[in-house]
Amino acid sequence: MFDWFTELTKREKRTFWACLGGWSVDAMDTQMYPLAIPALIALWGMTKGQAGILATAVLIVAAIGGWMAGVLADRIGRVRVLQLTILWFAAFTFLSGFTQSFWQLLLTRSLQGLGFGGEWAAGAVLLSETINPRVRGRVVGAIQAGWAFGYGFAVLLATGLFTWLPQAYAWRVLFFTGLLPALAVLWIRRSVEESDVFVDAQKDRSKAVQSDKTKLWDIFRREQIATTLKATLLTSGIYGGNYVMITWLPAYLRLVWHLSVLHTGGYLAINILGSFAGAFVNGYLADGVGRRKTFIICAFCQAATVAVYTMAPITANLTLMLGFVLGCMQGGMAGGTGAYLSELFPTRIRGTAQGFCGNAGRAFGALMPTIVGIASASIALGPAMGICALSAYVLVVIAALILPETRGRDLRTLDEANASVSNPVAARTTAAK
Repeated sequence: MFDWFTELTKREKRTFWACLGGWSVDAMDTQMYPLAIPALIALWGMTKGQAGILATAVLIVAAIGGWMAGVLADRIGRVRVLQLTILWFAAFTFLSGFTQSFWQLLLTRSLQGLGFGGEWAAGAVLLSETINPRVRGRVVGAIQAGWAFGYGFAVLLATGLFTWLPQAYAWRVLFFTGLLPALAVLWIRRSVEESDVFVDAQKDRSKAVQSDKTKLWDIFRREQIATTLKATLLTSGIYGGNYVMITWLPAYLRLVWHLSVLHTGGYLAINILGSFAGAFVNGYLADGVGRRKTFIICAFCQAATVAVYTMAPITANLTLMLGFVLGCMQGGMAGGTGAYLSELFPTRIRGTAQGFCGNAGRAFGALMPTIVGIASASIALGPAMGICALSAYVLVVIAALILPETRGRDLRTLDEANASVSNPVAARTTAAK
């Protein structure tokens, strides 16, 4: 199952570990908040609606951060932006531990989102440009396993802290530990190189058009806007459904199933194990049957699982088992976006597009946790989660049907084809070479 890893060069392996590590620490810091929701509701008297707003705010700001980081990645390089974003979100996770009110936490969480969105954009593009197209789906999809690692570590840490410390202190210590991922930057600086695709594109650009710098709005030019909007629709559906479950699942297990902190950690561990498996399942499907079919298969499987999990009268044991399937489909669909978005856009704007489409999808999808929080004041939490998640997965199917298939696409060939359409000068330079 992991034969693809042995085929990677030393340079590709270093890039893989850097992106996997970046996504792991990103997940750890981000998922600390859902694990702290029950304590904040109890200590601050925070409403479910406010809890949903806090979850949504970081994701909306992540859209801005991802777009800005993507533009920077297209200008100064993927590796440099990867380092900067890790430092950023680690610092604001740490500062969240000092907050005293809803509004203070809203500020630090929102600022954390700038780094959260940017790290994913830079890492996914860097890995996509470095890896051989034949195994790109499996390798880039595999970094989604980093979410399971980071989330799992956050669950273990939270379970231990809330067991050993009073909850008034436990949630603060949890956020303080979010500063540790900044140490990963030291290794990245020494070990990871910029992708050849990006370096070559920079050389070609400097020779062809000296003033041709990537701008925020380049992804909305006539030749790109349709792809940008369709890709954003896809990610909106994926992250909308996923964030409903990721944000509200710990509270659902505690408030609806009345599980203890320890038992909640066990149920979440099964869900996280599924997320880990999903990163690899999706990669094999994407490289085997294609990107579009994989998204559609995963969306239908997830929709059926969510409907049963949140709205059917099932036993606790079945809830435990279905948690694995939920995690598998969540991890699979999210993992598939990294390679797919990179294959849709040329190198000159790939970081910008990856940052915008991925994180705009997060921003639109982030509305779902808030809607769940508001709706749960009128209907039960389970049905509120189920209805919102199912609506999101409909968008996934629609987007997958109208987007092109990109399996095995050579990114250099994509650049040449795009140059002939959008930049005739660069095309003549490439042809001359």
